[in-house]
Amino acid sequence: MTTAELVDRLAEHRTIAAAPREELAWLAAHGIVIHLATGDILTHKDTQPRGLFIVLSGRLSISVNHGAGPQTVMRWQAGDITGLLPYSRMTAAPGEVVAEAPCEVLEIPRQDIEALTRECPGLTAIFVHTMLDRTRQFTTSDLQNEKMSSLGKLAAGLAHELNNPASAVARSAEALDSRLREVETASRAFGAAALTAEQQAIVADARTLCVASSTAAYGRSALARADREEWIVTWLEEHEADPSAAAALADSDVTEETLDHLAASLGGEQLRVALQLLIAECAAHQLVCEIQTAASRIHKLVAAVKGFTYMDQATLQKPVDIGQGLSDTLMVLNPKARSKSIGVTLDIADNLPPVMGLGGGLNQVWANLVDNALDAAASAVSVTASHEGTSVIVRVVDDGAGIPSEVQQRMFDPFFTTKPVGQGTGLGLDTARRLVIQHRGAIVVNSRPGRTEFVVTLPIDPGRI
Repeated sequence: MTTAELVDRLAEHRTIAAAPREELAWLAAHGIVIHLATGDILTHKDTQPRGLFIVLSGRLSISVNHGAGPQTVMRWQAGDITGLLPYSRMTAAPGEVVAEAPCEVLEIPRQDIEALTRECPGLTAIFVHTMLDRTRQFTTSDLQNEKMSSLGKLAAGLAHELNNPASAVARSAEALDSRLREVETASRAFGAAALTAEQQAIVADARTLCVASSTAAYGRSALARADREEWIVTWLEEHEADPSAAAALADSDVTEETLDHLAASLGGEQLRVALQLLIAECAAHQLVCEIQTAASRIHKLVAAVKGFTYMDQATLQKPVDIGQGLSDTLMVLNPKARSKSIGVTLDIADNLPPVMGLGGGLNQVWANLVDNALDAAASAVSVTASHEGTSVIVRVVDDGAGIPSEVQQRMFDPFFTTKPVGQGTGLGLDTARRLVIQHRGAIVVNSRPGRTEFVVTLPIDPGRI
């Protein structure tokens, strides 16, 4: 291909066609046309790009490994530009740039880039705009990948956390069906027992204690409950009743005085029928309480996840309740804390003012910081939020081994991680830093053996100053 033919092709190039022809001639004079076969690597991961690449034909792509295998994050085809652009601070490619089809690429060597910026102002302006678009696309891709990675890590723990109460609901509901049949049978027998009005009132008092919505049973220790069940077994045996029903009565508010009053007022078959109804209703009510507790747990978890992700809410900045966001974040990370036997405390200052921002983005910051703290902690993580001047200050502290100074210097760099392959993307802290800066805030770390503290400072909602 002659120089004139190359200039003609550059004049038809989608990205640089508007540049002055003399500048296109400069590219043709300083560039080298290279040919790539399908599968050839143009730029290797972690190596410095050789120069600026103008794609004349074919298709290129770059794949980045975030820990779950290479994923294509960007493609270029005829009419696009990639590689080292003027004023770019890129020191190494984040992934391999590979030819997906046979390609022709005009390469401008890196040593000529500085001269290009001096002699080709029109092209330089085009290349700078291209670089900004590329940075924006990579940033969007990184944020999305990190968000999906964070949600993926949370999903397994949340699935287990939701499965426990869901299984309890299903199990208790199935048992409740048979218990309700027992209540129905006992009710018929009780109705046929021909009790006097006074006797019915005594039984009614005992039944009320069985189905009362009391918290006393939940406040009993295991030892206290065992003692209570023991005397109920003894009482049932003394009155020729089924001692296996003691567990149902033990979880109720029925007292020994109530049972003695019942036995003194009823006798024989009447007492047996009354106890049968009492036990059946206690057991049924216990199952209802278990279903209510489990369903409430599910509701709280779903509400926390919805609050954490800000589902169904527009991505517009508005006043954000930092305290609620931290609470939701700790709830969705609670399974991981429990699995590692890490104690987590949360301290939110009273009347903490809101900050202006995107709640979902800020929750991603908290999730990254707390998740890292749980990985590093020996036994405890503390999260605090306070109001200082015109800022809200959030601190995430762990009692782990600390972060070496050489790691602290690089920990906010994209793709830098000290975790084993497949366990960290190297984007968590970079994402957190970007999101904090997006909210006009700052993030710093203070670390020594036994204490690492991440401090996030965010300006409060101007309307609350």
